[in-house]
Amino acid sequence: MIRVLIERHIAESLETAYEERSRLVLQRAVAAPGFISGETLVDSHDPNHRITLANWRSEADWDRWYHSDDRRELMAELIPMMDKDEAITVLQQSGV
Repeated sequence: MIRVLIERHIAESLETAYEERSRLVLQRAVAAPGFISGETLVDSHDPNHRITLANWRSEADWDRWYHSDDRRELMAELIPMMDKDEAITVLQQSGV
């Protein structure tokens, strides 16, 4: 299993529109092969900073979703609502 950390920063006044569209992204991800679970958190010091932590069966499953036409189309609507580029970190458990 891998974890994917996704950080996004929403432009001022677009929070409500962002929330509606980002829910759809999560709903579609849930249906993607290899998706295990996910949660989205709000930075307590910056309410426009959102962090999503998603668990995927494998990096190949994540890559398939990340490069899918479905995600690309959904992100085309979200990207204009962000004032910074999305930051993605793929994490795996250490061998320790």
